[in-house]
Amino acid sequence: MKIIENKSFDNERALYESENLTLKYCTFEGELDGESALKESKNIVAQGCIFKLRYPFWHDKCVKIIDSRLEEASRAPIWYSQDVEIVNTELYSPKAMRECKRVLILHSKLASSECGWDCQGVKVESSELSGEYFMARSKNIQMNDVTFSGKYSFQYVKNAKFENCRLDTKDAFWHAENVYVKNSYIKGEYLGWYSKNLTLENCVIVGTQPLCYAKGLKLINCEMHECDLAFERSEVNATVSTCLLSIKNPKKGKIIAKNAKKVIKDYKNFKCKIILKEGKND
Repeated sequence: MKIIENKSFDNERALYESENLTLKYCTFEGELDGESALKESKNIVAQGCIFKLRYPFWHDKCVKIIDSRLEEASRAPIWYSQDVEIVNTELYSPKAMRECKRVLILHSKLASSECGWDCQGVKVESSELSGEYFMARSKNIQMNDVTFSGKYSFQYVKNAKFENCRLDTKDAFWHAENVYVKNSYIKGEYLGWYSKNLTLENCVIVGTQPLCYAKGLKLINCEMHECDLAFERSEVNATVSTCLLSIKNPKKGKIIAKNAKKVIKDYKNFKCKIILKEGKND
């Protein structure tokens, strides 16, 4: 592979249609303020690089970004690309990733609003993520040992698995389908509304009005704290080891919990069975 070291680029499409190229300790910034530095490129390695210009990796194939930094000015840096690896990298660009396929993120920090939309095949491990509307409408996602913060995350996602994660997020997993979350901590309001086939196993759930209007919802050995008006109109099978503030009109299935301070059943035709180990049962 061709190697370029310690160079600075600021012109439009500076390395357009490059192939088999390694960039070491290069910087993308300058007076010309050029866009799309590596557009339509293939087999690119960026190691120890700094990106301060817009759209550097668009329509690319086989990209590795290692020990690098993408600053806020490098807006929308990774779009329409495939086979992307991001390792030991800090990324602060808004709208960082869209419509990409087969993305691996390791030991990295991403702080990006509206990131990861319409992507397929995203794997994240041992990383810190933040941003609003994260991973909307994406498919085939795996996350392990990930810390996430931000509102409206993972909405409309399909086929996703989360393990050993810590999620601090409002309105997470709305309209999500086929999602499995295990050994994780989830804090935030209105979790999992309108979801389909959402399974939570050995999880700690914190926040108001969780898991409403869901279908195929499963909770396996979970804790629920500060949870009121839970499971409204949901089709649910749940085992909960803690006391809920309130349960409201679950549609059908079975809920087994330590207790609930209040059970609201305004709809007589709803057939969910509620078993409270230390309280009054149905």
